[in-house]
Amino acid sequence: MNQNDAPEQTPFRSYPSRPAFRLRRLGAALATAVVVGAGVVGCGAGAAQEPAPTSGAPGAAVEPHVLNAGDVNAWLDEMLPAALEANDIAGATVAVVNDGGTVTTRGYGHVDTGGEGTEPVPVDPERHLFRIGSVSKLATATAAMQLVQDGRVDLDADIAAYLDFTIPRNFDGPITLRHLLTHTAGFEERIAGLIGKEGTRADLRDALVTDPPEQIYRPGMVPAYSNYGNSLAGYIVERVSGIPFEEYVDRNVFDRLGMTSSSFEQPLPADLAGRVSNGYDNASSPPGYFEIIGTPPAGSMSASAPDMARFMLAHLGEPVGGTPILDEPTLDLMHQPALDATTLGTLAGAPRMTLGFFDESRNGRRILGHGGDTPFFHSHLQIYPDEGAGLFISLNSTGTSGLANHQLRQKLTKAFADRYFPAVPGAAANNVPATELAAPTTDASGTAERAAMAAGTYESSRMIKSNFLTLIGLSGRTTVSVRDDGRLLLEPRPMADSAAVYEEIEPWVWREVGGQETIAMRAVDGRVEVINFDSAFALVPVAAARSTYLAIPVIVGSVVILLLTVLAWPIGAIGRRLRRRAPRDRAGRTARILSRVGVGCALLAVGGWVGSFVLIIGLEDLSTASLRTVQVAQLIGLLGVVPAAVRLVDDVRRRVGWSRTAGSALVLLALVGTGWFAVEFMLLSPNISY
Repeated sequence: MNQNDAPEQTPFRSYPSRPAFRLRRLGAALATAVVVGAGVVGCGAGAAQEPAPTSGAPGAAVEPHVLNAGDVNAWLDEMLPAALEANDIAGATVAVVNDGGTVTTRGYGHVDTGGEGTEPVPVDPERHLFRIGSVSKLATATAAMQLVQDGRVDLDADIAAYLDFTIPRNFDGPITLRHLLTHTAGFEERIAGLIGKEGTRADLRDALVTDPPEQIYRPGMVPAYSNYGNSLAGYIVERVSGIPFEEYVDRNVFDRLGMTSSSFEQPLPADLAGRVSNGYDNASSPPGYFEIIGTPPAGSMSASAPDMARFMLAHLGEPVGGTPILDEPTLDLMHQPALDATTLGTLAGAPRMTLGFFDESRNGRRILGHGGDTPFFHSHLQIYPDEGAGLFISLNSTGTSGLANHQLRQKLTKAFADRYFPAVPGAAANNVPATELAAPTTDASGTAERAAMAAGTYESSRMIKSNFLTLIGLSGRTTVSVRDDGRLLLEPRPMADSAAVYEEIEPWVWREVGGQETIAMRAVDGRVEVINFDSAFALVPVAAARSTYLAIPVIVGSVVILLLTVLAWPIGAIGRRLRRRAPRDRAGRTARILSRVGVGCALLAVGGWVGSFVLIIGLEDLSTASLRTVQVAQLIGLLGVVPAAVRLVDDVRRRVGWSRTAGSALVLLALVGTGWFAVEFMLLSPNISY
């Protein structure tokens, strides 16, 4: 449930989930699996921020439209139908709130596109439920904060006090609820069991205790979006309250707010099951399955637009239902940045997580939000705490691409901000009041030094580091370079497929030139170790050995050589027979045979990994036996280096001719290349829990 997401999102939106091109597409697809999707499930990420158009750039005085039903409905009716058609999305539901009440709920397109004798069913926003992916995390965070408010859970106590199992740790110091709700507990990503098909049983505790992700960052230090971490928060709610998580949220959130058309249950209760929208790859495809989220707190919520309006109003402090879900001090605590420079250091200069929400501020206005993606549904929610407004949208199709639906949601949320809450004259940065704006730093020498430290290649902090899916890191990377004018060029900018230029506005804080995105960096020993760009998403440096410019040529070149070698075997045998040449002498025959076994197994392993990735992208769980089989083939391929080396030495010693010697040398290099790749990217790791 990706928030952004990213992306590509399908989940880790989220994931992002966010594809770009070539190798980035693999990362996007896998991120969808991660996220999906990151944002779940694609429980994803915060909304990535794109350059603002000139007309809406900070500092430009723009007269806002009146935020009422007439204007909002006309604007949505003009924008969304065309956008759905252009992106091949079946349907959407929208809710807008302002000034203490619901401004409008709107439905577009269809919840059922019809076919085989059935008529299409239009979206009815009052009746139909959509799956909201990682937006569910806001309800989970709200439930957790109720226990904090009641004194039953301490935000800063080690969560071990509330759990009935032990979490493997690699760092000293506590993991706290504050870390879980800000995605800074330090967990790597997990994909297995994230999304199941109808009939799959979701068991929260089993999902958390079975092959938990490795802790790869010290708690509180690095933003790294985590479905697992949020689900731990949900399990703490279950443990402390003494009732199942889904039941707790029903009683203490939904019932209090009159959200009668919302549920975390999977499958949905009988009275709601017939009202949920179908989910689609695109409007032209058949409907997909009802997604079963393996860790429900991270993304299993289904809801109607009116219910999401009530949820937004409650978080805006409006009297919704009989009893407030949180008192005013707790609500304010939940909406403030939850970590500071004590642990984040200079990263605190970028947008930061609150206790559940992303900072998605724009036009100098404070905006809190969260996105969510599942394989079929893509949603986003934003509230304006200071203006008392909010916007929610959910799409029931991925559309032409994961990036397309992500961009549609971004376009809508940004257009909403620019139309109704345009830039305050002189405002320029995320959540920075006009009176406190920072001009670009005048410390030219310091800026140049810090820029030089930042130059390099980076990958997402939301990664898998302990097993073969570390390969995901080969895609979606960002290169940071220093321009002649001292500004930084990011190619591509995070969660996008276009480049962006940034200038330093204060030490370690950089703002997009011509836009509103702010990033912050933290350096250690003369090198940048983290770049924070989106509340719960950051970039970390790529080790030189894992450089795309090294790894891809090595593996592609090695595979090409091995394939040509295999093709050469029968061709050579046929050629010798046609020319009536004598068979090769028996000298070195054992080494030749064993090296051929190594070549064959190395190629089988490559094919096995490709097939495994395809299944994982489709969110299919792989058996231990199948993965171990691929690893055995990979190991034999690696061991084939020994007979290949023996063969080369023997060919040189016997002076068999330059062509055969060169061929033996190339085979040896190719086996070394595939073996190095397997070791470097953990294809032989004993840990295959992904």
